[in-house]
Amino acid sequence: MSDELPRTLKFATVWLLLGALVFVGFEWRAHEARQTSFSIQGGVIEIRRGGDGHYHWPGTLNGRAVDFLVDTGASGVAIPAELARDLKLEPEGTVRSSTAGGWVTGQVLRADLTLDGGVRADRLRIVALPNLDDPLLGMDVLGRLHWQQRDGALRIDLRADAGQR
Repeated sequence: MSDELPRTLKFATVWLLLGALVFVGFEWRAHEARQTSFSIQGGVIEIRRGGDGHYHWPGTLNGRAVDFLVDTGASGVAIPAELARDLKLEPEGTVRSSTAGGWVTGQVLRADLTLDGGVRADRLRIVALPNLDDPLLGMDVLGRLHWQQRDGALRIDLRADAGQR
């Protein structure tokens, strides 16, 4: 019986180490995917479609790091209500919004948005929605930019937009 405990302990240790290695491997792969999905060269931003099938554009909202999901079907920027509370954004009113899950009531807010690559929108009107999983970057910002989507990449030409930002 005395041999059983050390053998069980060795067995558990090996499995814990294997589990840790698998976890670290997945985290490294996810990190690499995020690193290579966004690049800037000569005034052109290229965002490659992520593993979830969406384009993600990193930026900040009132100085806080946020990963925006690019949503060409959204008319404006929308954020989870919880994020609005965390940022202590003051509501200016309410609005009814049509979402994939149906009609919801959200709060109208204002915030300073900065996207990696130098795109800025100060005091941008945004909507905080309950039960929204990720911040959405909508056409109120995207419509100001010269962009095209092709071959799994979203390309934004900031040189063409220099006078509009």
